[in-house]
Order: sequence, then C-alpha cells, then structure tokens
Amino acid sequence: MTNALRFPASDPTAAAIFFAAELSLEADPDDVHRDMLDGNTSGYVLVETRSPEAFAKARIPGAINLPYRDLPEQLDLDPELVYICYCESFQCNAATKGALALAQRGYKVKRLAGGITAWQEAGYPVESDQLIGAGVSKVACHC
Repeated sequence: MTNALRFPASDPTAAAIFFAAELSLEADPDDVHRDMLDGNTSGYVLVETRSPEAFAKARIPGAINLPYRDLPEQLDLDPELVYICYCESFQCNAATKGALALAQRGYKVKRLAGGITAWQEAGYPVESDQLIGAGVSKVACHC
C-alpha cells in the first residue's frame, strides 16, 4: 500500500461537503486580485488584522485596518458584507483571530489564504503610507 493511500479517500459526497465548507471560509489572493482588475469588489471588504504600524508599512489596496487585538465589541460595519481578513502569512494567525472576533460579533467572514506574503509573492501590488509603495520587499508580522 502507498503512503498516500494509507488512509482511504473519502466518499465523494463527504469530500464535496468538506471542500465546499473550506471554500466558504477562505478566499484566494488570485480571485481577489481578479476582482480588483475587473473593478468588482462589491460584496466584500478586505480587512488587515495586524497592527496599525504593519498596515502603514504595507497593505493590500483598499483594505481597512481592524487589528484583532483591539477590536471593540461594537463595530460600525455593514452586516451585509463579507469581511475577508488577512495578516502576514500562513505562519501568523492574526487573520484567524480577527475573523473569529468578527464572526462572534455577527459578521460574515473569510480568511485570505497566505496573507499579504502570498499576495506579494504572486506579484500583486501593495499600498504604503511611506513612499516605497510596491517596493516593499518583506512584510513583517507585527501583530
């Protein structure tokens, strides 16, 4: 028996349920970037969940900053929108913590796969409060 098949594959129905649930909780940077290029980001808002300092250094264009550590109980957000949270990378869980906090407050959420690191590695632009813009080379966590 191969290592890859040591545990048998799920029934197709179970697999479809699992993968649909996974996709309902995560957004792909490529899909978000395509939406931006098409000028169609209606229905969702990108949420940077790291610190204001990290947000100032590099952020995905159009994102808002809601640091997960400082989320108030009451937020003035549109309950009809989906909030796509991101942080530094897969090694950081600030997006998960931010998404959890927003979901606990009744908002619909997803997490951006790979965070801003995956975004930049794909060659997509970032904004910055500094004059380095797309020249930002490495994004640090700063959660």
